Amino acid sequence: MSETEQTSTATTETELTAKVERHYEGGRVFVRAIKSGKYSLLEERRRQREGPRVYKTSANPWKNGPVKWNKTLLNPSMGLMQTLQAAFEELAPGGKSQKHGHQNSALMYVLNGSGYDIHDGERTDWEAGDCLIVPPGVVHQHFNSSDEVPARILVFKSKPLYNFAGLNFQEFVELAPKEARAGWEDFHPGEWEANGSHGGSS
Repeated sequence: MSETEQTSTATTETELTAKVERHYEGGRVFVRAIKSGKYSLLEERRRQREGPRVYKTSANPWKNGPVKWNKTLLNPSMGLMQTLQAAFEELAPGGKSQKHGHQNSALMYVLNGSGYDIHDGERTDWEAGDCLIVPPGVVHQHFNSSDEVPARILVFKSKPLYNFAGLNFQEFVELAPKEARAGWEDFHPGEWEANGSHGGSS
């Protein structure tokens, strides 16, 4: 690679990093502090036991869009559990996610729709009912292959455990599209209906 190409690549990476930081400038809690005046951590154990066992996810808003949407189900900032992150991810018809990589692995259960992933350049197809595994360190991106049906995925990650161990490298290669696809400008994920379908608007 020539010096000019190296400079161009470095500039592109710097610009992407700046975009990502602006996107997340609201702040995130990756690992919650645990404080106690006693060795037994009695206060923390009491707090955990007195916490809710059931909570309504309808109170958590869908964020981002207009092509890729996220709805947080569980993360350390909620104070319910320190070991897992869980979220819904929904891709509008024909949509795609950001292209990125992280040291933690991920388990993804496809609730609705069909599509495919690109992992380090290799394609893997998936559909409703499938479980998809993203191995640690793989650069990956999710795609909805349907032009008519949204794809909804339930994502589980043990990222907090990796962060505790100092395995926290993660970077974006490409951000999710910020322009809606033609015909889906008003798309927004809907909540699940009693019959298992969901009422996304288009």
